[in-house]
Amino acid sequence: MAKRIHPKYIFVVGGVMSSVGKGVTAASIGRILQSKGLRVTAVKADPYINVDAGTMNPTEHGEVFVTEDRDETDQDIGNYERFLNANIYSVNYMTTGRVYDTVIRKERNLEYKGACVEVVPHIPEEIISRIQAAQRESKADVTIIEVGGTVGEYQNILFLEAARMMRTRYPDDVCFMLVSYLPIPERVGEMKTKPTQSAARTLNAAGIQTDFIIARAAHALDRKRQEKLAIFCGIPTDHAISAPDIDMIYKLPQVLEKQQLGDKLLKQLKLKPRRTQMQNWNTMVARAVHSTRELRIAVVGKYFGTGDYTLSDSYISVIEALKHAAWAQHRKPVLTWIDSEAYEKHPSKAVELKRYDGVIVPGGFGTRGVEGIIKAIQYVRKQKIPYLGLCYGMQLAMIEIARHEAGLKQANTVEMAPYAKHPIIHINPKQSENIKLNRYGGTMRLGAFRCKLKPGTKAYQAYGRNEISERHRHRYEFNNNYRVALEKAGVVFSGMNPDQDLVEIAEYKPHPWFVGTQFHPEFKSRPLEPHPLYLAFVKACIKASK
Repeated sequence: MAKRIHPKYIFVVGGVMSSVGKGVTAASIGRILQSKGLRVTAVKADPYINVDAGTMNPTEHGEVFVTEDRDETDQDIGNYERFLNANIYSVNYMTTGRVYDTVIRKERNLEYKGACVEVVPHIPEEIISRIQAAQRESKADVTIIEVGGTVGEYQNILFLEAARMMRTRYPDDVCFMLVSYLPIPERVGEMKTKPTQSAARTLNAAGIQTDFIIARAAHALDRKRQEKLAIFCGIPTDHAISAPDIDMIYKLPQVLEKQQLGDKLLKQLKLKPRRTQMQNWNTMVARAVHSTRELRIAVVGKYFGTGDYTLSDSYISVIEALKHAAWAQHRKPVLTWIDSEAYEKHPSKAVELKRYDGVIVPGGFGTRGVEGIIKAIQYVRKQKIPYLGLCYGMQLAMIEIARHEAGLKQANTVEMAPYAKHPIIHINPKQSENIKLNRYGGTMRLGAFRCKLKPGTKAYQAYGRNEISERHRHRYEFNNNYRVALEKAGVVFSGMNPDQDLVEIAEYKPHPWFVGTQFHPEFKSRPLEPHPLYLAFVKACIKASK
């Protein structure tokens, strides 16, 4: 009988600047430890007062990732799921707002038995309680906690205090990792360690001594810089781990393992490996690296006005799902982002879509650029270019077909035209009540819902089974009053929610591959398990490109 492992905790914090890759680092560490036979889970602690990520603007904060159990979370939860090849649940996500909300509710319910409730220790204690709950739920040997923000900020100090308290209580079971940026000033031409030294001292001021430094930089860390970090930050020289820029995030576990980070972590936490096996991950990376034959995909949407940086964060799950599916077919996906407003001003520009092997319209909200998307969908449908519509992309496809094939020229969504003559897309009564009462946070149709598939359809062929479960994030639905009219126009409703009789998947039968989903299949795609619908779409694109 295997000896029970006392739970271990790894805190990952950031230094010098944001966006240094804490989330991918945390996910990569999890993948490495999994390969050594350990049960691993990951927790994200966001310093925002928002109770969840659902009310944050995706062009500023990045994608809102939805869990199986209906939580709207930070995009890093998506990275954890993709790297760990496992579902991450709401218990693994916390914000400052969520923590305070719980403490205040407990105080109102007299759960503190009349004690004076204070920021310290009660807020850090609640944070610790949530971390341990995540560990228990997953029965993890190792729990990795990513603390949002950068050391030295006021916003995350209470999360660091919770981490300090855990280290004091469990000195052999808690490890700290500082992911910090080492700049290389262009006119100097030398990698500088001083900012990271300062970050380490700031962490010391919070009562925490880091055990490892993950040195993020444009280039690999050299021996001299390792020695400087060791001397001035108080770590062993070989605990300064190089993490240079790479062209694919899935290579990071390999980069870190070449420096034996996994074994060093096990030694630090007094653990022993049960096995060492990363062959399936290495095979996936090798396939991706050697996939050089391009597959050209156009993504037509409306969150593109602020440039490529925003795009990557706003639609990260779509991007990754396309990569997973394309690599599985030995293709290199090349994505072009097209702002739909260009087609509103110049409809004839839609002819440029002929250059692509396939077209995707991702999810979105609001009215801007909608008519341009509809123009694009019409062109793609007429030209028989493979099409995948996600959430809003499915809804707008139904409007396009209603207008141009079913004779319902004033078809629209009530999101854009509240008093549309033909409300092909409407809002169900429950959601209407939420909007009327200004209940927006956490009230959409969220998380996993059942979907029954119609045999003989593209969806059924892709999944290969009668029933599936997929994740949602939306308020508007297809109006069932128009099902017969659209079926006569060539639409096949190939996926239905059996509990509420809601349309989940719609296809256009005269087209070789034209599929729209009300849900977001990308949330369940993993590099080791590409999503069936994305795989089917990629295969259709390959066939069309020949």
